[in-house]
Amino acid sequence: MTIQFKALPTEDARALQHGAPDAYGRIPERKISDGDGVPCRHCLKHVAAGEEYLVLAYRPFPDLQPYAETGPIFMHARECERAAETEALPEMLESTDYIVRGYGRDDRIVYGSGGVIPTGAIAARAEALFERDDIAYVHVRSARNNCYQCRIERA
Repeated sequence: MTIQFKALPTEDARALQHGAPDAYGRIPERKISDGDGVPCRHCLKHVAAGEEYLVLAYRPFPDLQPYAETGPIFMHARECERAAETEALPEMLESTDYIVRGYGRDDRIVYGSGGVIPTGAIAARAEALFERDDIAYVHVRSARNNCYQCRIERA
């Protein structure tokens, strides 16, 4: 089985980059990157030192419900190209490990599917989760802060 890492949808990114409110109804904050640990969820690359970026609340779920986690993410303030949907690990995933967790077709956490996984084993863990019929997609989240990084789907 092959998988695809998927970035934040371009329509969401463009709206936010052009001043639309975030998941909490607030205008994204603008900051200047120091080049250390500012991963853009649209291009799946780091925001370089000196570049402007947005800090905003994002909810990667279509509807409000108890499992629809909302949290902070970073994104280039300027328009950037959306990362290609590929099975290659995004370059922004540089920590030693991440939370990898499965969600059902109802957009709710599938209990027992989550774990802190070494970065090099993320793809293998996602493929193992996709062997289950109850997993519709997978999130990669920060193991330290639970921040949403990207989504993984079956190719």
